[in-house]
Amino acid sequence: MLNLDDLDNVKVRFNLSIDDNKNPIDFFKNADFDTLLRAQYWNYSKLKSYKAGQITIGFVKLAQSDQWLLFHVGRITRDLNKLNGIGYEYEVLSEYEKYFGRLIVRYKNESQNMIRRANSIMDQCEVLQILPDTFDNDIFPGYDKVNLLWHEMSRVLSKEGWRTALQNQKGVYMITDQSNGKMYVGSAYGDHMILGRWKSYIKIGHGGNVELKKLSFEYIKVNFKYSILDIFKSTVDDKAILERESWWKMVLQTREFGYNIN
Repeated sequence: MLNLDDLDNVKVRFNLSIDDNKNPIDFFKNADFDTLLRAQYWNYSKLKSYKAGQITIGFVKLAQSDQWLLFHVGRITRDLNKLNGIGYEYEVLSEYEKYFGRLIVRYKNESQNMIRRANSIMDQCEVLQILPDTFDNDIFPGYDKVNLLWHEMSRVLSKEGWRTALQNQKGVYMITDQSNGKMYVGSAYGDHMILGRWKSYIKIGHGGNVELKKLSFEYIKVNFKYSILDIFKSTVDDKAILERESWWKMVLQTREFGYNIN
């Protein structure tokens, strides 16, 4: 698909984690390409990643197992002869930019080495999808994989796939304060269900919760993360959702150590 003639001169880097195990896809969604490219051209402390003249292909891991998003294709223009740092100057190969953020492949890397020679792995890479536009987390990953920062949630709740998934399910959700580990467990069963509840957090931050009202909106935007513990069909009695909410509060001890007070 990329029509690369000399695969012996091409290396593929599967970026699994950046900066103390942070997920690279988060940097892509936030348009922090400087960090992604720094990782792409980083040398380890004892081993060089590339040679001058080589083409490098960069992927970042998606939430779905073994799925990777293309974000970069470049050529090494100069070896800086530097270890444990950015070791190269490079040029972006503009003819491939139309695929950046759109091409998704499936590849299961069974090696500890995340930098692979293209001729050894290309036959194992399956093109799954070419997105109509640049990836921005608009693919709903499944209820059990929702784990959103506030600014991510504020963006995806306008996406049709997310809206459809969240407005048709009652549920129990969790908010985690990443600065101190404190949690809040809530439930959603009113108008538009989980979608309606979470939209209130986007609008005012605290959603009307007593303990969360004590925090500034800016603090919430920076530190809060949202996930789903349980989902229920819209026909399930609200009492069942409230009972499940109470159970999670007990298990996670959010009344004793978190932001729940009832």
